[in-house]
Amino acid sequence: MLKSIVTVIRLHLEELWLRILGYIMRRFLRSAMIVFSWFVVPYSRYTNIKVIRRKLPPIRSHLLEIPAVDLAKLIRTRKIKSEEVVEAYIERCRQVNPLINAIVQDRFEEALEEAREIDNVIAMGINSVESMEELTPLLGIPVTVKESIAVKGMTNQAGRVFKTPQIAKSDAPVVEQIKRSGGIILLVSNTPELCLLWETYNNVTGQTKNPYDLKRTPGGSSGGEAALLASGASLLGLTSDIGGSSRLPAMFSGIWGHKPTPYAVSFRGHHPTSDFPKWGDFFTIAPMTRYAKDLPLLLKCMSDPTGPKLTLDRPISVNGIRFFFMDNDGPSGMMRPLSRDLHAAINRVATDFNAKRVNIRKMKWSLDISLSAMLTMKNIETIYHKTEEGEEPKTVCKETVKYFFGCSDSILPSVIFGHLQNFMKIIPNSRHKHLASIIEALKTEFKEMLGNDGVFLYPTFPNTAHQHYQIYHKLLEPMYMAIFNTLGLPVTNCMIGLDRRNLPMGIQVVANPGQDHLSLAVAREMERRYGGWVRPPSEDSHSSSGSSKQRG
Repeated sequence: MLKSIVTVIRLHLEELWLRILGYIMRRFLRSAMIVFSWFVVPYSRYTNIKVIRRKLPPIRSHLLEIPAVDLAKLIRTRKIKSEEVVEAYIERCRQVNPLINAIVQDRFEEALEEAREIDNVIAMGINSVESMEELTPLLGIPVTVKESIAVKGMTNQAGRVFKTPQIAKSDAPVVEQIKRSGGIILLVSNTPELCLLWETYNNVTGQTKNPYDLKRTPGGSSGGEAALLASGASLLGLTSDIGGSSRLPAMFSGIWGHKPTPYAVSFRGHHPTSDFPKWGDFFTIAPMTRYAKDLPLLLKCMSDPTGPKLTLDRPISVNGIRFFFMDNDGPSGMMRPLSRDLHAAINRVATDFNAKRVNIRKMKWSLDISLSAMLTMKNIETIYHKTEEGEEPKTVCKETVKYFFGCSDSILPSVIFGHLQNFMKIIPNSRHKHLASIIEALKTEFKEMLGNDGVFLYPTFPNTAHQHYQIYHKLLEPMYMAIFNTLGLPVTNCMIGLDRRNLPMGIQVVANPGQDHLSLAVAREMERRYGGWVRPPSEDSHSSSGSSKQRG
């Protein structure tokens, strides 16, 4: 009897301690973000003084504004040539890249040669139109790839500084599949070092800028792809996502990004990587497109033949989908509330789709459980693990000192990542177990709520694209996205209009594992209702005036 009482008291004390520890960590992190803002905001404004207020050249070729689904059909039926399309995209890349700085390395000449070969094969009539559509649905379509994904013969160092360029010796499996589907790889695009930031800059290629406002970030870590797509310089992009790395750039740049069901797309051939057994639960290579109607096509071509089978061709009526939504994180008091424009836009979308407001109380643990799950994974590739041949391994303390004296080759997130991993090691194991139990409870709650015919509408981020470097005082807000990596749910960022500054707004559409077709169907409907991608402001047009109808 006494032993039982002691056990109960011990369990209550443990739970009380975990709550106190959680409260302390939350208050510390929120306070840290406030302190960071005192330095980050002035620095951001100072660096932006040097950014010239320019707009992109206007889009003049009609080929640049045809969705891939339609463009592929035109190429197959000889209405247009692949070479014409590739030439148009190369010309657009050359126009905009001096302004947005999104390209790491191109293969324009090789792409043109491949396009000519495709045109010759089509002209010979060897394969029927139906056969080409089935076997090579991307035939003749240019595709751009995030530099962290291996493309044979192209740089593949994920923004890290190396004395000797790191060249991919083979294609990542997903790149192989795109090539087999007829896609033509055009270039590799910029990413922050080791994809460890929600903005896009590094010490190799520099900083990528948002086409809607060069003083603002396109987000990260797939910011290079997003900037190219939004500029009309790309149509289909291969990106990656472990904490919103595909979805945030899609939102900030007014396009469409999808995080697939875990293992539906092979994660091999990417930097960083890990041999942690559950790495694929959190990380995936992901599609990003300018038009929502192209997401199913690209995802189908990317899907791993050995992974979970997605029913992307299944006809879906949005009227048969049940909608749920939240416009806050619990609320936990940790993450910023939505801006006025975003709050109004998301609630308008919820009304338009007759979404039921729900209060999933455990969402307030988004920050805690996501950090616990991701930062306790072992053997993740960092600057402290993989070094150039002949160099000594880097140490956390030494690299930190070098960074603050301006002697490090790395950016701040890469340096402090080692500190975060070490910090997680001192957190009691009982707290990690407690948070793991919350993850399982949340998975069950979503599974029961959404079933096989429901989606959940949720903010992507609380504000539209901010000025460069300002993510450093908003490091808690990406948990709006990272929670769904932690839960292993497929999710699509959807463009829902422009705010009062003519910056794109987005919303996440979440489904249960294997139900990607639901969120993609909703994305297509949102594109139909709200107009989708809007041309960024250009030098000789009033492009923003045509988008006023889309403002939230």
